[in-house]
Amino acid sequence: MTGNDRMGTMSTDTAMTGTRSRLPRSLYAETARERADTGPVVAPKRVDVAVIGGGFTGLSTALHLAQRGVDVAVLEANEPGWGASGRNGGQVNSGLKYEPDQIESDFGAERGRRMVAFSGDAPNLVFDLIRTHQIRCEANQSGTIRAAFTRGSADYLRRATEGWQRRGLPVEGLDRDAVARASGTDRYQFGALDRRGGSVNPLGYARGLADAAIKAGAAIHGQTKVTALSRQGDGWSVSTPNGVVTATWVVLATNGYTDNLWPGLRQSIVPVYSGIVATEPLPAAIADRILPHRSVLYEHESVTVYFRLDAQNRLLMGGRSRLRNLEGPDGFRDLTAYAKRLYPFIGDPAWSHGWNGQLAITPDHYPHLHEPAPQLIACLGYNGRGIAMATAMGGEIARRVTGTAAADLTMPVTPIKPMRLHALWPIAVKARIAYGRARMALGL
Repeated sequence: MTGNDRMGTMSTDTAMTGTRSRLPRSLYAETARERADTGPVVAPKRVDVAVIGGGFTGLSTALHLAQRGVDVAVLEANEPGWGASGRNGGQVNSGLKYEPDQIESDFGAERGRRMVAFSGDAPNLVFDLIRTHQIRCEANQSGTIRAAFTRGSADYLRRATEGWQRRGLPVEGLDRDAVARASGTDRYQFGALDRRGGSVNPLGYARGLADAAIKAGAAIHGQTKVTALSRQGDGWSVSTPNGVVTATWVVLATNGYTDNLWPGLRQSIVPVYSGIVATEPLPAAIADRILPHRSVLYEHESVTVYFRLDAQNRLLMGGRSRLRNLEGPDGFRDLTAYAKRLYPFIGDPAWSHGWNGQLAITPDHYPHLHEPAPQLIACLGYNGRGIAMATAMGGEIARRVTGTAAADLTMPVTPIKPMRLHALWPIAVKARIAYGRARMALGL
C-alpha cells in the first residue's frame, strides 16, 4: 500500500440501502435526554486518533481514550446514536452467542476463559459508566431472561446455564413453571436468568456517552461524513466535506452501516434490519403481569424476538424486520400479533411507535476485531449484543491504541474475511425472515 492510496469514497454511515439523516420517529427520539452539542468538524485538524462512527463502539472508544489523555475526535455522518445504537431494543445482555464451553473450544482454554469473563461482565461496565457519569437513560439492571420454547433450544440453554454456573457466575436456570412466573407467559420450556443484564433507553445512553467523552476531553463531530481514507506518512489522512483530518490512528466503528471505506470490510458482515414496536403506557394491572420483575427477555430460537417494559409501562417488542427503513406500528404487525399471543390478557393496546435499524451479523457470530494496516483498527459485528459488547470493546480499542500488544487483548485480532456471494445477502435474509414468520403463524 503506497503513501497516498485512497481506500474508499463512500460515507461510513451510509446504509447499504440508503438512509435519511434525521432520526426515525422512535419512542427513544421522543423520550431520550437532550443531544450533546456536536457540530461538524472544522478542518484541517490534527488528532492522535480519529474514530469514524458515533455509535457505542466509537463513543466508548473516545471516552476511554480521552480518560487516558489521548487527543481523539469522533467523526459521525449524522449525530451520535443515529444508527442501531439509538434504535435497538434497549437490552443490556451479557455474554456472546455461544455457551462458555463452545467459546473455550473455539479459542482455546486460556483465551476462551478471558472472553467468557469479559463478555459476561460487559453489562456491569455499562451500568458502572452510567452511575459514574450520571447518564439519564432509564437504566435498570434487572436481569436478562434468555428463553426457549422448542426442545432443542431448551436443551442448549440448560447446558449453557450449567457452564456459567460451573464458573461461579450469576446465571439461574428456570424450569417451565419458573420461567412462566418470571415472564408472565406459558410460552417457554426453559429460561436462563442472568442477573447482570438489564435495560436502558439506548439513544439516551449514547447521548450520555457522548457528553461524558466531551467532558473528558474528546471532540465529537456530527454531520461529518468521511468520504475517503488514505495512508499519509506514518499516519492517516481522513477526508471530509469540510477538509482533511490527519491522525496517527484511525478506528472504524460503523458496524451495521459499514460501507466501502475500507476494502472488504462491508463484505465481512451481513447488515440485518431489526424492528421495534411500542405501546402506549399500559395500565399497571396489566403491566405487572408482564415480566413482573422488569427483567428483559429474548428468545433463543431460529428467529429471535425480544421484549421488555420501559419505565412508563410501555411494552416494547422487537425482532427482524423488512429490509428497508420503516416508521410506524403498521410495519410490524407480526410483532404486535405475537405480543397478544404471549399475553392474551393485554387486550388491544394502542401501539404508538414502530421503527427499525441495521445491526451487523458475522458469519461465525463472534464480534470481529481487525487491524488490517498499521495503526488502523476496525471493530464490528455484535450480533444483537451491541450495547454491552460495543461498550466493552471501546475499552479494548483504547488499550490497543495506548500500547497494549494485539496478542494481549481479550478478543482476538483477526484478518478481514469477505464473504463469498455477499451480494446475495438480501435474498438469504428475506428467506430467513419468511421462515420465522411462518413458524410463528403456525404456532411453532
